[in-house]
Amino acid sequence: MAGLLGIGLTGILGHQSALNTTGNNITNANTPGYSRQEVVFETQQGQRTGAGTIGSGVSVVDIRRLADEFLVQQVREDSTLTGEQQTLNSELSRLDNLLGGETTGLNNALNNFFASLQNAAEDPTSLPQRQLVLSEAQQVVNRFQALSQEFIQQRESVKTQMQQGVEDANALLNSIADLNLAISESPGLAQGQMPNELLDQRDEKLRQLSELVSIKVTEAEGSQVNVSLSNGLSLVVGNNAAQMGTRSSSEDPTRLEFTLSNGGRTLNIDEQISGGKLGGLKRFESEALKPAFDELGRIAIGVAASMNHQHEIGMDLEGDLGGLFFNDVNDLAVQRSRVVANADNQLPNDGQLAVEITDSSKLPAGSWTLQFSGDGRNFELIDEASGEIVNQGRLPDPVQSEITMPGFNIRVEGGSFNAGDKYLIQPSRNAAESMGLQVDREEDLAFASPIRATTGDQNVGTGQIDQGTMLDVRSPFTGSLLPGFQTAGDLANGPLTISFEAGGSTGMMYVVKGPEAVAGDPSSAPVIGSPKEYTGGNINLVFSSDPAAGDDYQGYQFKLTGQPAIGDTFEINYNSNGVSDNRNAELMAALGTANTLNGNSQSFTEGYAGLVEDIGVKTRQSQFDLEAGNTLLEQSSAQRESVSGVNLDEEAGKLIQYQAAYNASAQVISVAQDLFDTLLQTFR
Repeated sequence: MAGLLGIGLTGILGHQSALNTTGNNITNANTPGYSRQEVVFETQQGQRTGAGTIGSGVSVVDIRRLADEFLVQQVREDSTLTGEQQTLNSELSRLDNLLGGETTGLNNALNNFFASLQNAAEDPTSLPQRQLVLSEAQQVVNRFQALSQEFIQQRESVKTQMQQGVEDANALLNSIADLNLAISESPGLAQGQMPNELLDQRDEKLRQLSELVSIKVTEAEGSQVNVSLSNGLSLVVGNNAAQMGTRSSSEDPTRLEFTLSNGGRTLNIDEQISGGKLGGLKRFESEALKPAFDELGRIAIGVAASMNHQHEIGMDLEGDLGGLFFNDVNDLAVQRSRVVANADNQLPNDGQLAVEITDSSKLPAGSWTLQFSGDGRNFELIDEASGEIVNQGRLPDPVQSEITMPGFNIRVEGGSFNAGDKYLIQPSRNAAESMGLQVDREEDLAFASPIRATTGDQNVGTGQIDQGTMLDVRSPFTGSLLPGFQTAGDLANGPLTISFEAGGSTGMMYVVKGPEAVAGDPSSAPVIGSPKEYTGGNINLVFSSDPAAGDDYQGYQFKLTGQPAIGDTFEINYNSNGVSDNRNAELMAALGTANTLNGNSQSFTEGYAGLVEDIGVKTRQSQFDLEAGNTLLEQSSAQRESVSGVNLDEEAGKLIQYQAAYNASAQVISVAQDLFDTLLQTFR
């Protein structure tokens, strides 16, 4: 009876453990990271007799955790991919909605501004029309500045999310290290009795960490795991956890870089961060936000530079030359703000650099790194987007010089440079933020052209002259006013007279002369430029368009056509009282559709549309990637659940099975007790 009693008792105890395990599975069916457990039964060693071996019951040898490490790792990898794409898609969608929105975008403001210029050109003396131009111009400025501020806010939001993500990652790293210690110190580990709950908790922490950044997990002694970044840099070793952090980038103080601190040493791990939420934020900043900053700034520079040039060569309602329309893109403070010295540069760190926009139509959107080597005078200019060297050379002694690039020049103003010194070159990064309107009075709008031509009263030929094309009022070499425009409200070296004389291979020459130095003495009139042959039937240009042509360059050109007679004259003079002249207004309005960007292949609206399209394509691609990532994660999660997940129907069936076995074992004990009672009664 003692054997039968023991057998029944082992059955009760064994199936009680099975019932407890099944109940635990059921109650943890919705616990994140929980792995289903099952009781492993084993027959106890039987009692050998002459008739054979008699069984002695059952024992529980293990509470097994049903987990497949391959599937767990697959879930981690897919969580990393999905975490990255979710973050990237969220930020890209926000940027896409901002740029493409009808009220938040730039196109409406640009279209309304150039439409107001076209309307004003129809009645250039109308002050209300001029006021409308100023109002719409201010709206353009407001939109550029608003978009820039939204970019800055999103950049700050990204930085905040990076900092919060690092804090979350550190909390998880510490938890994983603590769980490593608890697992290694778990009683019964040496006998193979695993702390299932602790293993589940650690796997769940690892999964959560993989949502933040791509990691590698390797097994170590004592059932511990070591965690590292994808390049092998350790995050957790045993029960020791490193600490991630962020700090302002030494290259660009407006962005953050990631660090890793361990054992009193701090490393820059910015290049090692990939995947997960942190990798998604990093990708968004480098692949979308920074290029959007640069492209928006390039458009702002194009609008400002083109309008400024056209406005400066016009004449306002009071007869003065037009000044700046928008803020000067080459203001000295703005030029110097386009260069950021690396915080790690060696002392004395006194290099003075500036970036001058030379041609907005050729200006590319991007950033470059200027780095020095050798004795500090050898330089390389590296495109940040491609990593390629686009310019290199050696600074002279003294160092004052210019490094020429398409659309801009890097001016080395002075100071000293050491090997390893770096400077971030950003020609267009902050242009939208610094845009502003310079004209504040309706009368100051330069809608007229400052020059005009008239035909001599005694002309007998059929020669004609157009009303001229303004090229510039300033020398491109010195920036000072050209000789003809140095007197306000007058052509300083005029009026100029074009007269026709016999000579040359065509039989006719034309010569341009200034006013007589001695009244009544035609020979005292100075010749402007050189006499030219006149060719009938062709367009004959008066003055050159090349600033290097000396007196043949006056900042404007006229076209002569027809067949003038010897002695015919035309006069070029300042357009005094030309208040109804709308020539410059029409040219400013035409800038709305003129190809003035990207090598004269894009208009302003087309340039902005390209920015919107680029962000839209990236947003759509991220949506596809997110859907694919979610599908992969669902599949890997389903595969893990098929092994480790709790099936309530299955557990309910096991509950009935183990209950029946428990009751049967209890019945065995009851039978043993009845037999024992019968035996006792035999001896009474």
